[in-house]
Amino acid sequence: MTSEIVIPGKQSLSSFQKELLEIIPNIPGHGGRDVVFAIDLTESVGYNDEGRTRLRQIVEDSLQPGDSVYIVPFARNTIISDTGAGVNPLGTSIHIFNKNKENIDRVLEKIPFASDPNHYGTDIQQAELTIYQGVAQLNQNRLQKNQPIKPQSVVWLTDAPLLTKPGISSDIWKETPAESPFRIENSPESQQRKAWIQTLPLKSRSLSIKTQNNKEYTLTIIDIPPTVQELCTPAPGGRETCLVNSYLFNQLWLPGLISLLIFTGFVLGIMKLYKLQKKWELIVDFEITEQPEDQKCRLPNNKRIAIGEYDPSCVDSIDCPGAEVRAYLERKGEKLYLTPTNDAPIYLNGSEIKSRTLISNSRFRMNCPDARNREYEIVIKINK
Repeated sequence: MTSEIVIPGKQSLSSFQKELLEIIPNIPGHGGRDVVFAIDLTESVGYNDEGRTRLRQIVEDSLQPGDSVYIVPFARNTIISDTGAGVNPLGTSIHIFNKNKENIDRVLEKIPFASDPNHYGTDIQQAELTIYQGVAQLNQNRLQKNQPIKPQSVVWLTDAPLLTKPGISSDIWKETPAESPFRIENSPESQQRKAWIQTLPLKSRSLSIKTQNNKEYTLTIIDIPPTVQELCTPAPGGRETCLVNSYLFNQLWLPGLISLLIFTGFVLGIMKLYKLQKKWELIVDFEITEQPEDQKCRLPNNKRIAIGEYDPSCVDSIDCPGAEVRAYLERKGEKLYLTPTNDAPIYLNGSEIKSRTLISNSRFRMNCPDARNREYEIVIKINK
């Protein structure tokens, strides 16, 4: 299988596009990074115990399930095996399925923890071009296949200077081979490397390490946020076809919809909880009096108000003729019920109530006739 060779994007990504691209690896199931260990094989690096320890520390502590690890040694040339027309631009990766000893050992076995006397003359700019174009190719392949892109990191272990200007002279780095095109500032290779360093959002952190011979080499981490190259092309009809927006839509519409549904459910849940916690206000008007408002009651959820005599199990009571409790107003969530005790008759909106009845209106009328069958009407309004 072949893949188009990536070139630096001609259009800069907008801040919004960058933010959306960084969301993609955080979607559940889309995790993992590309981690490249770029190892200088020349004797001038002279690995010591500290260097080996720090490399082991990075492997054992920093790698996470889902990471793809690439081991890329370099000297005069960058040594990559198992490549194939842009599909594996940095060679075959070691995939970390689980962070266990077996997977960690697979990585450690591939890392050259000692310099090689057969390798000399580090062409650092050639290594930078190969690796930076390689990591860009990995994410561009994912874009073309509509697969989740990944954040990336390059772990450099070398005494050669990184991220220098194009055209590296002996004053800057004497080991660059004399025939290297990277000694020429305007060579296609130098300009291509410059373009990738300017295009990729490289974030650098370094640590100097001294050897037993009191020489120094550097362990540098280059972090690259998830990014792709935007190439917009004119299309018939005065239109323009671009890569990134359609990719973002394909990647994010379903997670976005799920997130919206979850957020909507959360908001509705909060609103429902608020309504359940809110006490209802019942405004009671005894028709036999001239006052439009004779009593106010507060009714919490799962509580009740007695109609008739006082009941200690209730939060309040509404007086009516007789020495008994005729009924209860019971609140269950957003519903209100009238539950008769059948010790004395009670009417709701003109109908006698014999069993638990749902009150569907926010304003209703009750009648509690006395022993002589004289009407005693009560009008109640509910403010929820």
